Amino acid sequence: MDEKIDSSLTMQETEAPAVSPEPDKKSGVVETIQQLGQTAVPVPGESNVYCLTIIGQIEGHLVLPPQNKTTKYEHVIPQLVAAEQNPRIEGLMIILNTVGGDVEAGLAIAEMIASLSKPTVTVVIGGGHSIGVPIAVASDYSLIAESATMTIHPIRMTGMVIGVPQTFEYIEKMQERVVRFVTTHSHISEQMFKELMFKTGELNRDIGTAVGGNDAVKHGLIDAIGGIGEGLKKLNSLIELTRPAKQGMEGAITQ
Repeated sequence: MDEKIDSSLTMQETEAPAVSPEPDKKSGVVETIQQLGQTAVPVPGESNVYCLTIIGQIEGHLVLPPQNKTTKYEHVIPQLVAAEQNPRIEGLMIILNTVGGDVEAGLAIAEMIASLSKPTVTVVIGGGHSIGVPIAVASDYSLIAESATMTIHPIRMTGMVIGVPQTFEYIEKMQERVVRFVTTHSHISEQMFKELMFKTGELNRDIGTAVGGNDAVKHGLIDAIGGIGEGLKKLNSLIELTRPAKQGMEGAITQ
């Protein structure tokens, strides 16, 4: 009896069909898309360019309602760190189509993009509104689709606001952070940017300006008109420029 049991167990162990890794891989990709909005995270692979998409509303410290399309900053920041650490990734392309969102979360993403040592190119498609403007200009080179727009307006607060002078000073200081970052990482002047920010009569129920693709380039906010093809071409050219310096450093280390 024991021998029969042992033999049946052996047959089950030896004849069990091998599980194909393809379903697991497929489910992993689907899960990544659902969680991060990405088809892949920065892991060693064939491509030397990592594409990061920032879409919908940028979610900060508060969780937005489930019907909102959001980009969570706690997902974006680890991806940027992983891309910086991965030696196979030589450049990053950031695809931007956002309505804006949390100011501090947006600035955190913009600062991280600006501090990357690898070449970066931003492409604004659809829109790069509000706090999406600093993210758009944070890269080494920025492009915008001709039909895309960028809304520039003052910082607004939601929720309970304490009506004291300190609240106004806090908003003003945060607004200055945005203005300083945008003017530092683009060719637009502070005077022009503030003029667009405080313009009246153009936006319904708000002050500010909706800047189209051509106007964004004319004002010096964005470098050029273009899309994915132009963005990849520019990114590859920037990567080629950094390769000789990288190879020289590696040669010096080995010697």
